[in-house]
Parts: sequence; structure tokens; C-alpha cells
Amino acid sequence: MLDLVVRGGHVVTPGGIVRADVGVGDGVIAEVAPELDGTRVIDAVGLHVFPGGLDPHVHFNEPGRTHWEGIKTGSASLAAGGFSAYFDMPLNSMPPTADGAAFDAKLEAAVRDSSVDFGLWGALVPGAAMEELAERGVIGFKAFMSHPGTEDFQRADDVTLYEGMATAARVGLLVAVHAENDALTARALGPTVRDWMDSRPVVAELEAISRAITFAADTGCALHIVHVSSGAGVGLVTDARARGVDVTCETCPHYLFLTPEQVEKIGPVAKCAPPIRDAEDQGALWERLRAGEIDFVTSDHSPSSPDLKAGTFGEAWGGIAGAQTTLELLAGALEPQLAARMVTGAAGRFRIAGKGAIEPGADADLALVDLSAEYTLAAEDLRYRHQLSAYVGRRLQSRVVRTVVRGLDPAPGVGKLLTPTLR
Repeated sequence: MLDLVVRGGHVVTPGGIVRADVGVGDGVIAEVAPELDGTRVIDAVGLHVFPGGLDPHVHFNEPGRTHWEGIKTGSASLAAGGFSAYFDMPLNSMPPTADGAAFDAKLEAAVRDSSVDFGLWGALVPGAAMEELAERGVIGFKAFMSHPGTEDFQRADDVTLYEGMATAARVGLLVAVHAENDALTARALGPTVRDWMDSRPVVAELEAISRAITFAADTGCALHIVHVSSGAGVGLVTDARARGVDVTCETCPHYLFLTPEQVEKIGPVAKCAPPIRDAEDQGALWERLRAGEIDFVTSDHSPSSPDLKAGTFGEAWGGIAGAQTTLELLAGALEPQLAARMVTGAAGRFRIAGKGAIEPGADADLALVDLSAEYTLAAEDLRYRHQLSAYVGRRLQSRVVRTVVRGLDPAPGVGKLLTPTLR
């Protein structure tokens, strides 16, 4: 007798979509087949059963800035959106995750409060204890090539980035970069949405991506470019990969679904860096995604307290809260198998065993999604600490009904630490 059976859904598997039951024993998928029996049964008739998502790019800001979000509310929002795992970024925590003691403090909070499984990024900043972080089990190292927005997490200058990549290659971990040219993006052109967009042009992203790829190729470092906002940026990654460079990239829902005109109406809640691009860049991004050139889609959930979103657009904090809506947006716009790949692809890139697919032997991480449930997102639907979202008022074309984490219902304390298989 199985511990749990998810019965009668359209199961999104690596080999296709099948009408079947998913049987779970000891937190692991035991069987995908019709007519299974279990101690506990979840009715999935009429629903699509996706593999639970893994969001490798969230900012939960704990310890130190839990008034912005926190692991408890952040992980609960992910669970509400069909995600069973995440990797938390090292910045906006106080202190940043730049040494073993900072890692230990964040790990303690996550073990206590996380409703889903988690991994922790380490910082690639001047003076970071990278070997110490590697020994603790960080997912990889995050560097900013432009100013990160807070003074307690430093930008990686070229020497720091190059030497940090060499260290990461030596310890077998990946480096992720926020790729924007620092000098170009430091210009303050004015208070409006268009001023912000003009101050961070596509060329600032392209130059930084090219530089990071050059450093990675020379050091032998595995590289990941976060939140690519333009089709041309993805093209640089694709071309480098064809030359043998170990590089991947992600984009985010806001670059796929928001337009500059919408940002002007929404206001600072939709401010981000890189900024939202024009229709031509967005169209190219969709083409690259459908062509398989984007490895996965992440939320880059970067909330703040409401006071930091006040004032002019130029003065406001640059970050979009989006952890809860990624799968619902993608599932409403893409065929199910492609949507599933976009929310689970990080498992393969970061070598996380047991995650990312519905198949025997994998962790029983499942997201039950109603692809016919249209609804208008309201603030009260959100599990974020401040219930702010650029998508409030948007008509969504699918809805997550339930999430399962290793056969369990998400709840504080359910999450466990995920560590990568070293390269």
C-alpha cells in the first residue's frame, strides 16, 4: 500500500502527458500508472499534475530584512504557486551570505520556517570566503557586475569576478552574474519610467554578458546569466555555448508578460533591473524561449517594504515580487511540457538529485494545476508579506490548486537543504 496516490490527473512526464495515478512511498515517486491504491488519496481528475517547480532566483532577505519578506512568507507564496523548492540569493540579507557564519544563520532560519525545500547561494564579493561557503554546501556564487542597490553587498569589479570564477571552477561550483555594465547603469537620467529604461539600455546588458562569458571561458568556470531581458542577450549565450563555453541563462515572467506602457500605469511596483524592454525585444525573447535557447524561467522575487516603493519611479526600490505567479503565467501561455521545463530546468543545471521530473525514484514534488480556471489576481490571493505584485488585477489563464513536497503538504519546517553534485 502506497503512502499517497494522486489520482486521475493528466500527468506531465518527461515522455509526454499521460492520464494516470502518481503513487508515492516514503516521499519518493514509486509508480506512475492507472488504478493505484494508497493510504491517502488526492483527487486530480480534470487537473494537470506538473512536477513541482524549482525557482533558483528569489530574495527572501532573511536574516536582517524580514520586514521586506522573510523565509516563512516567501516559501509559502512559492508553495501556493506550485513550487516545491527554491534557491535564496545572498544579498539583501544582513549580513550577506559571504562566509560560513552568515550561511549558518540563514540555514537556521530556513530549517525552521521554510515550507518547501531550499538551497542557498553564496556571495562573490571582495573578501568572500568562497571555499568556506563551498564546504557548507552553497548552490553556487552570485556576483553583481553593476551596483546591487544596497551598500552591504559589493559589486564584483573585474579582478574580483575573474579571480572568483577561477576559485569557483576549482571548487566545482557555478557562478551566476547580474550582467549590466556598471558605468552605463550608474547614470541617473530622471524620475520617470522612460528615464529609468533609458538609463539601463540593452547594450549595457550585452556588454556585461560578453565580458562574463570571456572570463568564464578563460577560467573554465561554469557560468549562468540571470534575468536576461533581451533576445540579443540570449543570443550571446547561445553563440558562446556553441563555442564550448559552459554557460546558461534564464529570463523572468516580467520580461515576457509586461510592457513599458503597462509599467507606466502600474508604477514603481513594476520597477526592476534590467528594465522591461520594448515589444521588439520581448518578441525576440519569446522566440528564443520557444526555440529552447532559454534554460529556465525564474521569478527574481525581489520584494521590499511598501515605503521603498513610494515616491518617484526613479527613487523607488527596483525589484518585482513574483514568486507565486510564475507557473500560473507560463501554464496559461505555453503547452504544458514546455511550461514544466521552464520551471524545473534549474534542477539539471545545478545538479540537484531527485528534483525536476515526475518519474519513479524522484522526489514526490507535484503541482496540481487547473488549466481551465481563469481568474483575476487580487491582492488577497497573495501570500507575500506585503501582498504587492505587478500582476494584481491581471486575468490569469490557469490556477494552482495544490502543491506537494516530497509527499507532504507544505508547512513551516517541511523544507530541507538542497546541495549540488559538484562538477
